[in-house]
Amino acid sequence: MSRSIVITMLVAFLLLAACSTPAEPLTTVEVVGKQIPLSGGNYTDVSVAELQTMLASKDFIFVNVHIPFDGNISGTDLSIPYDQIDQNLDKLPDKTAKIVLYCRSGRMSTLASETLVGLGYSDIWNLSGGMAAWEQAGQKIER
Repeated sequence: MSRSIVITMLVAFLLLAACSTPAEPLTTVEVVGKQIPLSGGNYTDVSVAELQTMLASKDFIFVNVHIPFDGNISGTDLSIPYDQIDQNLDKLPDKTAKIVLYCRSGRMSTLASETLVGLGYSDIWNLSGGMAAWEQAGQKIER
């Protein structure tokens, strides 16, 4: 074999080896959240990493409460304006069901979380930092 063929084969082998490196698996994070106490109950703030873990085995209703509409995180079930959440309870499951809320920055979903807890909902979760934090973590928003 000539030297140029050996070098070409070596380069091809190295390129194939570099391309076949497996992608790093999604790291699962333990979902603990941060309890936010209110009179009459509490809700739980979760980070982007915790929400990613939750979405991998989704067992909740995922609600975008941002107005005006500015896109969704994949897996969103409903869009309900934060200031109309109490007028749309018929769209939500019962008061013991797990509901995760988010908005653009976290402020509107915090207000919606407080409203639902005040109405007796007992398993409310809120994405801390909202879609802005989601995007900062390199995740995509569906427009």
